[in-house]
Amino acid sequence: MKHLIIGLGNVGNEYAHTRHNIGFDVLDALIKGTDASFSINRHAHVAHLKHKGQTIVLVKPTTYMNLSGKAVKYWMQAENIELENVLVIVDDLALPVGAIRIRTKGSDAGHNGLKDIQATLNTNEYTRVRFGIGNDYPKGQQANFVLSKFKPDEQIIINEKINVCVDVIKSFCTAGINNTMNAFNNK
Repeated sequence: MKHLIIGLGNVGNEYAHTRHNIGFDVLDALIKGTDASFSINRHAHVAHLKHKGQTIVLVKPTTYMNLSGKAVKYWMQAENIELENVLVIVDDLALPVGAIRIRTKGSDAGHNGLKDIQATLNTNEYTRVRFGIGNDYPKGQQANFVLSKFKPDEQIIINEKINVCVDVIKSFCTAGINNTMNAFNNK
């Protein structure tokens, strides 16, 4: 069985390891220590990984956040992966730093990446992992905040929760969404 894991973020060194790129960081952590590596392909950096008999296609869109749906749709079709086997990792301002929430559907909550995926796929019924990045910014500074790096004390939490998110992905691919939500949404 194949699974498509999309880590949302923006390409370019200026965006590396920013709050908005947590999806990229999670996928990088997932392949660390494996023989998989990302290579540039259509609309994305793509890696293929095997885990407990499952094929996992990892995608970091190169379309920038606001056009993420283009990469998701392309790779779903190219790899012949059904919507129920798609998981999107996304940053979330509404959650405290490091909080992880798994949902099988929902609104875009004002997130442009999710908004584009929803518009492109014409549904909001796809699984996503919302990764809390906090919201400690002055009024009108949201864009600067999401493109900033984590503070050193936050980074300690983020590193730990990235590893938890890697476990979420592995569980999603092997145990299914219901078992994964039961195991990780209450942590």
